[in-house]
Amino acid sequence: MTSSAEYRDLTFAVRDRVAVITLDRPEQRNAFTGAMGDSLGRAYARCDTDDDVRAVVVTGAGDAFCAGADLASGGDTFAAPSEEREGSPQAAIRAFTSSPVRPTAWEIRKPVIAAMNGHAIGIGMTLALHCDMRFMATGAKYGIVQVRRGVLPDAHSHWTLPRIAGFAHATELLLTGRHFTAEEAVAMGIASRALPADGVLDTALDMARDIAVNTAPLSVALSKRILWSDPPLTAAQTDHLETEYHRVVMGREDAKEGVLAYLERREPQWTLSPTRDWPERTPTEG
Repeated sequence: MTSSAEYRDLTFAVRDRVAVITLDRPEQRNAFTGAMGDSLGRAYARCDTDDDVRAVVVTGAGDAFCAGADLASGGDTFAAPSEEREGSPQAAIRAFTSSPVRPTAWEIRKPVIAAMNGHAIGIGMTLALHCDMRFMATGAKYGIVQVRRGVLPDAHSHWTLPRIAGFAHATELLLTGRHFTAEEAVAMGIASRALPADGVLDTALDMARDIAVNTAPLSVALSKRILWSDPPLTAAQTDHLETEYHRVVMGREDAKEGVLAYLERREPQWTLSPTRDWPERTPTEG
């Protein structure tokens, strides 16, 4: 199923229960716009509530993932809000100055994989940090370069990057704005894998399809919620939430089906839904 008419600057398609979101401004190396941010948020929201979507892959058209903010306005690219003129390029990306995508990838209940097929610079990199996993193309340029443009790293990157890669790596990348390679990203824990560019999307799709078939959607959604808890949980809080969420799934259809499918050497047929069966009351952290 393909449905892209309602989105600007990206395409959206679902096949085999995997949603593929493609940033789609290849002539501009998928430079970020306000329309792209709005569309990406609406695509994420759709994936969150659509039971036909069990995993999400985000990639870029052409040879880049996202080359950063659209710099067509030159020195006015990061104009203050009071300086925006209706219809101007900087007005079109005014959301860039705060949170450009809502909901974020970490807020939705489906795993989101960034298939970074090429350059990811600035906001292109910080948006990828919203995802649960990142596969990155070797030979491409990566960087959170905003301090070299007179602004700040954005899109929650002061929260996501230390959480993903640790404080030492985060300070180095955020405060220097330097470029880094896919291989460095793997070594720092930012990326799961570094791959040739032409293999990034296929590898991400293979993992997404494996998730879609072999993992219980509600179990994955609850696990993701624990992983992205804010602030990060203590051991005791984690134990409490794991116990509470086990009570949501244990003894129910998927807990039986997962074992039977394994014993019978067949694909599982999951029935619980992250939307329909989501706990009415979110457990406290204890």
